[in-house]
This record gives sequence, structure tokens and C-alpha cells, in this order.
Amino acid sequence: MTTAQRFGAILHVDLDQFQVSVERLRSPELVDVPVIVGGNGDPTEARKVVTCASYEARAQGVRAGMPLRVAHRKMPDAVYLPLDAPAYDVASADVMATLRSFGHPVEVWGWDEAYLGADVDDPAALASQIITAIADRNGLRASIGISDNKQRAKMATNFAKKQEVRDAASQRIFRLDAGNWIELMGEGPTKELWSVGPKTAKKLSANGVDTVNQLIATPKDDLIATFGPHQGNWLYVLSRGGGDATITAEPWLARSHSKSRTYATDITDAAELHAAIAELTREVLDQVLAEQRVVFRIAITVRTKTFYTRTKSRKLPEPTIALDDIEPVCHALLDQFELDRPVRLLGVRLDLVTDDEESR
Repeated sequence: MTTAQRFGAILHVDLDQFQVSVERLRSPELVDVPVIVGGNGDPTEARKVVTCASYEARAQGVRAGMPLRVAHRKMPDAVYLPLDAPAYDVASADVMATLRSFGHPVEVWGWDEAYLGADVDDPAALASQIITAIADRNGLRASIGISDNKQRAKMATNFAKKQEVRDAASQRIFRLDAGNWIELMGEGPTKELWSVGPKTAKKLSANGVDTVNQLIATPKDDLIATFGPHQGNWLYVLSRGGGDATITAEPWLARSHSKSRTYATDITDAAELHAAIAELTREVLDQVLAEQRVVFRIAITVRTKTFYTRTKSRKLPEPTIALDDIEPVCHALLDQFELDRPVRLLGVRLDLVTDDEESR
């Protein structure tokens, strides 16, 4: 059973343009190129939305949640890639392992963000070490907000992201606490408060409350009368910089391991493709064996020269660690692809047995 703990400092770690960054690790030539991730990678498909856009695309007005068709009208020449959840699962798990290596409790909030609780004299120095470790070990860039509770730490990260990055060595770290809360947040709109969405902000505005200072000046009883006891009390606390000061570290176990490789020269020969898959399979399986885990599902990812990316998977008849059982399935999955275009990237993912129903 996990328990919540209080700490002197809470760090909110946020991975910058996470899905795009993972794709750029797999295809380095996409660096500085407008990249939009969403759906199955087809920007003309109806009812599909952008899940992540690179900063180059954001500069042109593309945002997460925007229909892909709208994004395509804004940026028809951007590179559109499908959502590859298993790849992001693996990349995220690797980052969380890096965070846990510092020896402080970590509470994961999604692929690209987590909270870390620490009782240290210099949390900014710890934040700097974390950012460096994530860059060195995982190849990803992170921003970190520091405060005394999760909500204010999350808002601190927003300030960190606004900091100018002058060079590759620059780090986005920001501390938001009682000392600078009113100065930085007081005259800002209520929507800048974590968890205050458009509807709540509109309802506050209808009651003459537009800024954080105005919210602070609103009697608690008035907030409760308008929003009810739960939300009214929460707004009262939130406006003053309060929030949840605890970290709950859930037990963690990797759900899969994967490895992908972008080749300097595109591969067109089938035998060469199968040799590459065999090599990747052995490398991933070595990692699985080192952790004394067992494989129950296999997935193969292929990306062609045109960045057309697809993944095919198959559940094994029985969980296994035997290369002789795993490698033939990898080859069979590769044969399911129509390999009529040069291949630039191959990936192998091995899903691992856990206590979840999915892996039984």
C-alpha cells in the first residue's frame, strides 16, 4: 500500500514537446523540421486531432487538440506522424527510471510529467542535475518548476517554459513560492491558476472576479455560495498559492522494452531488413533477460523514407524468454508489411508480463 508523504520541496518535471522529441530521437533529420503528431498520421482523416506539435508548428498556430485537417490547412508541408503510444510508453518509463535514480519519491502524472518530492537544501541544484541526467541518458529536454505544493510547482513550470533558451546548455528552472506569488500571479487572470478552466474563469468574471488578487479579496463564503463547498474552498486555497503538498510514489515496473534504429542509408533489401530485425530483437531481449522478465507480446515498427510509419503486433501463444520463440514472430510481423518503399527506421518492442489482466 502506498502512502502520501510531505516534503520541503516539490519539483514538477515536464518534458518539452514530448511526442515530437521521441520521434526526433528515432529520426534525427526531423530536428528543426515542423512535426505534427496525431491520429494515424494522415492529416486529411476526419475526426482526428493533433496530440503534439513541434515548436515550429506551434509558431504557426498549430496546437494540441486542433483537428488535423485544420493543422494541415495551416501547414500542408509539415511532417505528419501517427501517434505511437507504445513507443511513448517506453520513452516515458525510461525517463521516470532516471528520475527515480536520484533516490527521491516520484509521482507520475502521464507520459511527459511527474512530481518529485525532496528534502534538500538546494532544490534548484537538484533540478539542474535532473535536467542534465534526462538529456544525457534519455536524449530529452525537460523544464522544472519548484514550489512547496504540486499546484504551485506546476504553475512554476509554466514560468520556466517562458524563459529564453540561449544555447543548448541553458536550463529552464523556476521557483514560485510565497515570496513571489503575489508579484507574479496577483494581477494575472484567474485562468492562470492550475485547474481553473474556461468555464470557471467565465463564472468568476460574471461575478466581477477577473484577476488572482480579486479572487483573493473575495470572501470564502461568497465563493462557496457560488461554486459549492468543494470548489469554493479550493478556489480560496488555490488563489493564495496553496495546494496538495504530498507525493504518492506508486510502485513501478516497466511494461515493455523497445529499441529502434534509424539507418544512415535506407534499406531496400528484404534480407538486410530481416538481419536488422534479428539484431534489434537480440538487443531488446538481452535487456529483458537482465531484468528477469518474461515477454508476452511483440510489436514491430517500420518507418519508410517518406516517414510513413506503421506498427504491427502479435500476442505470443505463451509468455516466453526464448529467442527461438520470439525471433520468428518478429520476422513474421515484418513480412506483413508491404515493403515497397525504402525503410529508414525499424523498431522492436517486447511487452512484458505484469500482474495486469492484459498480460495474462
